[in-house]
Amino acid sequence: MTLYAKVQQDACIACGLCQLAAPSLFSYDVNGIASYAPDHNTGSQPVADVAQVAFKLAYTRCPTHAIKRSNQPFPAPTPPRRPEL
Repeated sequence: MTLYAKVQQDACIACGLCQLAAPSLFSYDVNGIASYAPDHNTGSQPVADVAQVAFKLAYTRCPTHAIKRSNQPFPAPTPPRRPEL
């Protein structure tokens, strides 16, 4: 099964459990907030087959459920609209 991943960064508490479970899949910013490393947290690249067990372990261990998964790519974020003049 194809899995896509992303971290909901506003829910991340920087506990580090995801990187302990799957060090090749998660990276952190200067504040310790996690992101899904293979696609820079866009949710556009599938989790590699060889990494799915580690990903599922990280997913289940996340205490805030900040790690998200989907069977299809996550939608691209919409840019903010500029006010009409």
